[in-house]
Amino acid sequence: MENNERPNAQAEKPRKHASWKSIIGGDILTTDFFRRQTKLLVLVMVLIIFYIHNRYACQQQMIEIDRLKKELTDIKYDALTRNSELMEKSRQSRIEEYISTRESELQTATHPPYLIK
Repeated sequence: MENNERPNAQAEKPRKHASWKSIIGGDILTTDFFRRQTKLLVLVMVLIIFYIHNRYACQQQMIEIDRLKKELTDIKYDALTRNSELMEKSRQSRIEEYISTRESELQTATHPPYLIK
């Protein structure tokens, strides 16, 4: 019966158990499972790198969008300020005051303008 037990014992392959030493040392990568799944593991790593890059690019774009929104708001406020200054300077009373201080011969019209048809 010893002969019958030996072939069965030889037919079974001894299994290697994953230990911390084999994981840290890199011996786990030489197992049959990892050899068969190499393409899948490479694909997963590429997808992970793509995901990280995509998230980083998205964050950079959001920072740029926030900066541009702030710049647009500042430009709008500046345009509003300039518009109000122009309106103030173009009032009739301001123009008459400016002309009187320059001692110009210009005067305010006493007759309304004529409409030519």
